[in-house]
Amino acid sequence: MNLTIALARLLIFPGLLFAVPTAWFFLWVERKAVALMQQRIGPPFMQPFFDFIKLLGKTTPARSGVSGLLMKAWPLLAVSAAAGAVGLLPVLPLSGGFQGDLVLLLALMELPSICIIAAGFSSRSIFGEIGSAREAVLTVSYNVVFLLAVVSIAVSQHTFRLEALAQLPASPLRWLGVLAILVCLPAKLHINPFSLPNAEQEIYSGPMIEYAGPELAMWELSHGLEWVAAAGLVATLAVPHFAAGWIDSLLFVSLSFGIVLLLSVLAAATARLAIDTTARFYWRCALMFAGLAIASTLLMRLRA
Repeated sequence: MNLTIALARLLIFPGLLFAVPTAWFFLWVERKAVALMQQRIGPPFMQPFFDFIKLLGKTTPARSGVSGLLMKAWPLLAVSAAAGAVGLLPVLPLSGGFQGDLVLLLALMELPSICIIAAGFSSRSIFGEIGSAREAVLTVSYNVVFLLAVVSIAVSQHTFRLEALAQLPASPLRWLGVLAILVCLPAKLHINPFSLPNAEQEIYSGPMIEYAGPELAMWELSHGLEWVAAAGLVATLAVPHFAAGWIDSLLFVSLSFGIVLLLSVLAAATARLAIDTTARFYWRCALMFAGLAIASTLLMRLRA
């Protein structure tokens, strides 16, 4: 990938120029779908953008020392990582990429969760620390399934390059991996039934309790960009590329929207699970998926 293509992907499509408005749109879809499921009107279309602008205009509480600097750094790092993950998505065919860019994508997608954990402990609030502890347990639990699913897809297709994965025809193990990734997305995006790290009724938003103003706006933007990156990853893995670029772009946007709508409806239809129930659920999923992945791999080799 040359520098021009890399900058275009990061800054234009599927990068910041596309990802930021789409992040606000997905946040609106999430809130609107939940509202309609609960027989409410819900927010207007531009509400996530208005909330972002309003938070930018508010004053951030003064904090001194290293903890104050860290609390300012974590949301900026989370936004940068999420934006970088979106920029790596192989939305268009022949869009470049490099060997092992799937590994970089996974690392960038995990950084926002790590930043949330660090932010809660940096806040020196008991509610923030409880939220961070829950986030840490949740991250370890679902990442076993998430990483196993992504690696199994890459191994079954014999490549860790995103563009190559997007162009290869789907296999049974690939569909199994995509399904496993979908199971992990509610936990990764902190929505029901896995919204325990930021439960407002219990721990007052957890790691975010001490954030306000522009810093909270950055966290909201990071959450929206995580929606774009996570839904986009499933969309690019679910459907192989076609020859025409506009068809790929249309499929990417349509599938991403469908995934956001599906997860939002699921969040509205379920209640929050306890931390021990969540951990057991993902560890059992990990064992089931590991067995199915091994069986599928052996079957594919026997057929070959």
